[in-house]
Amino acid sequence: MKKNIITIAGDLASGKGTVSKLLSEKLNYKIYSNGMYFRSLASQMNMSVTDFNVYVEKHPEIDIKIEKSAKEYAENNDNLIIDARLGWYVVPDSFKIYLKVDIDEAAKRAYFDKNRKDTENLENIELQKQDLIKRFNLENERYFNIYGVRKDDMSNYDFVLDTTNLTPEEVCSVILEKYNEWKNK
Repeated sequence: MKKNIITIAGDLASGKGTVSKLLSEKLNYKIYSNGMYFRSLASQMNMSVTDFNVYVEKHPEIDIKIEKSAKEYAENNDNLIIDARLGWYVVPDSFKIYLKVDIDEAAKRAYFDKNRKDTENLENIELQKQDLIKRFNLENERYFNIYGVRKDDMSNYDFVLDTTNLTPEEVCSVILEKYNEWKNK
């Protein structure tokens, strides 16, 4: 049975958090963000998100705890947006979205995002790009080792959208259209 839940996964700096906020406002849905949870744990351990990714490789129980929290939240709530790399996996009855973005654009977005500076404070855009690539690969391998899935397998999603040349408002508008189509099927 379909629930009123949208799960948003995607490339790093593809706009998941920004779009989640816009969708939340338009739909009056709550947001549950695994990314914010992950960043807060990294910050508590005085680690960058990349260093914390490496740490979590050796401590899969942290990953399992994070994903379990999203699953449990979805079981007890409706009218929800889950911003999580594996949201599609832990909430299979959701509308599953993947946001893509060109790596050069992602590096610029991440580098100039003030909200990332606590856990990603790189010296230039090229270092930011290399860090994003490293994190993507670390996550993909870790998720495969723990869950046997690949977050970049587009067959996991109901809808895939490239956000490289779109504004957050345009992304939100397209998602709302596709979400309504999905709900009415």
